[in-house]
Amino acid sequence: MLSAILLALRLDAAYSQGVGQVPEPNPPLFGYKESAHANLTMFPQWIGVLKRHAKDDLKDKDCESPAFNSCHLRNWQRFLSGLRGKPLMEQIVAVNAYGNQKEYVLDSDNYGVSDYWATPREFLYNSGDCEDFVIFKYWSLRRLGFSPDSLRIVVLQDSSLGIGHAILAVYLNGDALILDNLAEEVVSQKQITHYVPVYSINEKHWWMHMP
Repeated sequence: MLSAILLALRLDAAYSQGVGQVPEPNPPLFGYKESAHANLTMFPQWIGVLKRHAKDDLKDKDCESPAFNSCHLRNWQRFLSGLRGKPLMEQIVAVNAYGNQKEYVLDSDNYGVSDYWATPREFLYNSGDCEDFVIFKYWSLRRLGFSPDSLRIVVLQDSSLGIGHAILAVYLNGDALILDNLAEEVVSQKQITHYVPVYSINEKHWWMHMP
């Protein structure tokens, strides 16, 4: 599980040192101010995902195993192929539902560490926790043609439960749509009042969120 409070402290220190500014074309998440930056070096978990995913051939190693269905990557790519050309909202809703079929599994049970960010391959084979759901949905939409500028992984505090959490924000038609492993429906950020964003990130930039 992500510790958003510790991440906020670390990012606040990084922000105070100054990093490169980038444009802010999207509406602020959940009504919070945001400051955009271009230096991703303080996010080793995310950089690790980017590197591992870039090297992945996305092929199942033993797809024809008679013991169990291990064709996770092939099935995923077939699913995405069936969505191409369909309305964007239909793609977003389908990707959220497809990802949410997986089980929630703690990083400590999967990988023996408290915090690990998984690639789509790792998530499909092992399931995962909240940020793994988000990363899988992020790359699903990227493979469907969504630009990095329209997607953000958002690390936040759930003020109702008092815990760290992660969701995917998809910017469409001037709004941010929220894909969440805790919710079946994709909804506008305007319908959510209990999420306090700490930071958000994509392949190019990161954003610090402030009251």
